[in-house]
Amino acid sequence: MPLNELSSFVSENKHLPGIAPAAEMTSGDTDLGEMQVRLLQKVEELTLYVIQQNEKIEKIEAKVKISENK
Repeated sequence: MPLNELSSFVSENKHLPGIAPAAEMTSGDTDLGEMQVRLLQKVEELTLYVIQQNEKIEKIEAKVKISENK
């Protein structure tokens, strides 16, 4: 999910997609094994977002460096 869509989802729903809201989590009906799998998926998504953001930063830095050398 693109970051802008994720941001909209979180703003509207007050939780991450695929992760239950806090009220549901505290009810005690949460399957911990399933929650660990979902959390691992979120860690993987965050890693991909960081890689994507780093690529964008590197491109911007390269453009700035080219501009400074002119």
